[in-house]
Amino acid sequence: MAHTVVIAPDSFKGTIGAAAAAEALAAGWRRESTDSDLRLLPMADGGEGTVDAFAAAVPGAQRMPVTVTGPEDEPVEASWVLLPPTPDAPHGTAVVELANTSGIELLGTPPRLRAFDAHTRGFGEAIADALAHGVSRLVLGIGSSSSTDGGTGMLTALGARFTDAAARPVVAGARGLGSVAAADLSGLAPLPPGGVTVLSDVTNPLLGPRGAAAVFGPQKGALPDDIAVLDAGLARLAQLVDADPEAPGAGAAGGTGFGLLAWGASLVPGSAAVAELVGLDAAVGETSVVVTGEGSYDGQSAAGKVPAHVGAVAAAVGVPVALVAGRIAADADTSGFAATASLTELAGSGEAAMAETARWLEEAGAQLARELDPR
Repeated sequence: MAHTVVIAPDSFKGTIGAAAAAEALAAGWRRESTDSDLRLLPMADGGEGTVDAFAAAVPGAQRMPVTVTGPEDEPVEASWVLLPPTPDAPHGTAVVELANTSGIELLGTPPRLRAFDAHTRGFGEAIADALAHGVSRLVLGIGSSSSTDGGTGMLTALGARFTDAAARPVVAGARGLGSVAAADLSGLAPLPPGGVTVLSDVTNPLLGPRGAAAVFGPQKGALPDDIAVLDAGLARLAQLVDADPEAPGAGAAGGTGFGLLAWGASLVPGSAAVAELVGLDAAVGETSVVVTGEGSYDGQSAAGKVPAHVGAVAAAVGVPVALVAGRIAADADTSGFAATASLTELAGSGEAAMAETARWLEEAGAQLARELDPR
């Protein structure tokens, strides 16, 4: 009897997206088990690859191209995904991600970090494009941000106005927060009928030692002396906007979570929401084996990351689940997995694994097929 296998990895950050990772794992599995029935459900938690994951996993999903203003003020060719109509969203659901419109990956490799000048305007432009299409619901992924602008660029693209003491529009990015004196959200586009759901695996508040500037600012180019300046700018914004800066996730994506709360959006754990939208539970309930993975699996991965959520779904129905990771840290608890595969071990080093990630994912898929589907 043929095995049925669900392959549901997250992206392997900086090397390969979730959809391509799933394809590579499937190619390896097929080498060893030609008659297995494979179903690919690439996952995401709101970061880069969210749009690709939905496009690959949801039958009938359509990719909608859009040109937006990128974080370097240059045009960026991006896209959002239109999911088919459902009873709850009769005109479809739009999935829009910050990563492919305003994300840090758009700043090059290595990135040309712009701690004070990168912004989220392109993200807002893509959201506006989806609203103009008439969708019933928005699902927004906000991982992989390049900026710390509190979501002001996004809100501006949706009709808000942020001005200085002379009533002039402030400059884009975190730099503009230093002079913001007024925030007018009365011109914001209305929420779609089905609301706005924001996917994030971050629970940080907007301000303070666990806030957007302190925790994530250095990743975006902020120097130690810049952190207080960025935090003060976000604090100015918080005084002008009716949203809770202490809300879990307000500090996500450089404060974009806060900006979305001000619009009326709801922030939810990304992995669980994506799983629901792509039908993971139903697929796992009909399968023999599940394969999941991510770039680095460590002691923190059990807290809301994709492999942990996929593993919990599989465990609930008694289906064995295997883990693939670029590296599996010494502090990682892998006791819940029927098998594991480390790309670093297969390739001989982390550098080799990152240089040819698809190749080693294919080898990992073959290894797991030999272990879990012996012929």
